[in-house]
Parts: sequence; structure tokens; C-alpha cells
Amino acid sequence: MLMSRSVASAVSQVSSSTSSLLPNSKQLFSFKTLSGYRSSSFCGGSIRKVNHKPLQMTSSSMTPRAMASKQLENADQLIDSIETFIFDCDGVIWKGDKLIEGVPETLDMLRAKGKRLVFVTNNSTKSRKQYGKKFETLGLNVNEEEIFASSFAAAAYLQSINFPKDKKVYVIGEEGILKELELAGFQYLGGPDDGKKQIELKPGFLMEHEHDVGAVVVGFDRYFNYYKIQYGTLCIRENPGCLFIATNRDAVTHLTDAQEWAGGGSMVGALVGSTQREPLVVGKPSTFMMDYLADKFGIQKSQICMVGDRLDTDILFGQNGGCKTLLVLSGVTSISMLESPDNKIQPDFYTSKISDFLSPKAATV
Repeated sequence: MLMSRSVASAVSQVSSSTSSLLPNSKQLFSFKTLSGYRSSSFCGGSIRKVNHKPLQMTSSSMTPRAMASKQLENADQLIDSIETFIFDCDGVIWKGDKLIEGVPETLDMLRAKGKRLVFVTNNSTKSRKQYGKKFETLGLNVNEEEIFASSFAAAAYLQSINFPKDKKVYVIGEEGILKELELAGFQYLGGPDDGKKQIELKPGFLMEHEHDVGAVVVGFDRYFNYYKIQYGTLCIRENPGCLFIATNRDAVTHLTDAQEWAGGGSMVGALVGSTQREPLVVGKPSTFMMDYLADKFGIQKSQICMVGDRLDTDILFGQNGGCKTLLVLSGVTSISMLESPDNKIQPDFYTSKISDFLSPKAATV
């Protein structure tokens, strides 16, 4: 896959954190300074350090904005200033399998104004094609090229670092990751099938694992079990140079519209605990997907508005990417959470739901 200099640079920034993933590494990941490891140097089960100065990240790119956010009062003014709207899905477009009120009319209005719409989700259970079918089922006309799920981001990241095709990927996750890896031409094992496997602990039992696994990808997994934890742990700890990749670290997710459910971060956390290693995160709030999107569509980030319901993923994702941000209160975040003295992440604007775009004067929250 050919990539421009901007995305290649972004990938180098993201992949540089893999220095902290090496078994013998004493250096921990720092948001202030990322030591340089060129991901394209991954070969023969190792990552080669290259000689260049550490990348200094500016506070504006990695630190939440401190100033208080404003309630969206003039929707037209914001719309006119933006070329591309990036929408989170869960809690913004739908909750579970239920469409949020006013979404179809809002999307139609934005398209009629010539706005580009992109849909980004940290949920890795579906591929882009499968998400396309979900949009269709909900009566929304969205094509596959407008959808970016963290399942796709995992495969795209492996492509961007020239992950060796003779290496395998062990998947702790669901079908979406498997389908995207297959489309990208990578060998994989694990996934839902390993959810049926059990370990019979008895004296002298040694669990075997494949030594040609070069990456472990962890996403949301309803079939999570101890077998997967142990298999992934063995690969990460014992296979030289094995990458530990997380699709996201979301604490909760919306499986239904009735309540919040434990998110992909709970599965990732189990592997963090057993390996004592931090993962490379390809989903929000990592800037990998933002840089990929900006390069793919040729978008200036100042012309992008990220719309989401989570402060620590969606809004931070937009801020890290240098975009405008709009928080909607139709999902995880409440007004009390936004205004809490403990909250340090402030969006540019907030409103109750995206259908407030339909009114020149947004509804009072």
C-alpha cells in the first residue's frame, strides 16, 4: 500500500512507541518524547533502532485543552466553516441497534450542503463491509469507503509497517478483525474459534504456542477466556519482537440501548496485566486513523470537525489530530461529567445530539 509522507511520518510517530514493547526494553512510553524505531525495519522478528533525534510532541497535539467548552448556539456557522465531519457511531448515530432521533435528516442536510461525511468507530467486532450492512439496515445510505472501524485500522497499521507476510497474527477479538486481516493478505489464528477452547490444568502441563506469531491484536471479544489470555501472553512474552496491538482501550461500550457494557479495554487490560507491557493503540484517541483519513481524502485537518460522545476517545482524538471538536450528550458523556472540575478534556463545542444541526440556533442543553 502506497502512503504519502504525511501518513508515513504519522506511522513512524505511532510505531515509535513499540520501543517500549521490546522484551528487554527499559524505556517506557512517554507522551512527551517518543524514541525512534522505524517500523518498516521489522524483519526477522526484531525491530531495528535507527539514528535520528527523538520526536518532540507539542503540548497542543497531546495535551487536552484546558479552556471551557461552549454550547453550540450557531450550528450554521460551524457547518459553513467545516469541509469534513467525522462522526463516531455508538452514542452518536445509534445506541446498540437503535437509531438516534433525527440522524437521517441531519446526514441528508449535511450531504446536501456538500459536506464530506466519515464514520469512525472503535468497535472492532465488524469489518467495514459489515458496518455498511448495519447502516443499510438502519436506513442510512453510507458506502464502505466512508467507514473506518478499528478492525480496519489494525490491518492498515500492519500494512503501513510492512509486517512480514510469513508472520502470523494472533487475534483476541471477533470476526471484524479477521475479515480485515484477510482482505489485507495477512495470516491469522485465534478469534471466536478459540472461545470454545479450555485449558485442563494438571501437573506438568505446558501450553504450546506458535513461534511465528509476530503480532497479537486485541479488540472487544464476547468470547474472551483464559485460553486466549494465556496464548496471547505467551506470544507477546516469548516470541522475539512480537507486537502487542490494541484496537482500543474503551472502558465501556453500547451493546444495547438499555445500559453500558464492559468495553474492549477490559480485554486489553488483562493482557497488560499478564505481560506487563503497554499496547500500541490504533483506534481513538491515537492519531493513526486521523492521519490516514487526512491523507486518503486530501483533507486539511483545520477543515475537519470530530463529532463524538466520549471525552477521552472521540474529543481527544480530534484534539490530538488538530481538528475542531463537538461533543454530543446522546451517549456516554453527561453535562455533569463535562462540567466536572475533574474533567480536563474540553471540546470546542457541545450540544445534546447531532440533529441540533438542523436548527440555526441549537437546542439548549
